[in-house]
Amino acid sequence: MKKGRILFLKSVVVGIGLIILALCVFVLPRVANYFAEIGPEFAYLKYPVLFGIYVTTIPFYFALGQAFELLNLIPENPFTDASTIALDRIKISAIIIGALYIFGVLFLNTQGGALTPGVGLLGILIAAASFVIAVFASVSQELVGRMIEIKAENDLVI
Repeated sequence: MKKGRILFLKSVVVGIGLIILALCVFVLPRVANYFAEIGPEFAYLKYPVLFGIYVTTIPFYFALGQAFELLNLIPENPFTDASTIALDRIKISAIIIGALYIFGVLFLNTQGGALTPGVGLLGILIAAASFVIAVFASVSQELVGRMIEIKAENDLVI
């Protein structure tokens, strides 16, 4: 892969991280205040929901860091144990994010009408996307593992 492509992908990873950070710092508190004002009967859920969203950013940023590390490995040798470890960590992070959003949807469902269809759909959509990323990371991890085995066999033959 050319260095320009790797640099572009790294900048995309950093850009995604900065966008999510800006959303968490500037947009989410305002949205939470707005919904607490228009629905005072559910205002007590403002901080638990914000806390839940902020907790999911921990594995998200961890996975972004692993993706950045994976991009650092590509120019040298992408078929190493470090690549499989990074893919495994991305998979685990995606599963954690999906599970947290499913838990959040279930929690809001138990709060007597707090789970609106839009919020429920958004939570399930994020969880589904996380599980798709986990499957993709798992398949990629398996492929890299097989490539490592093939490379080791070829090194022994030569």
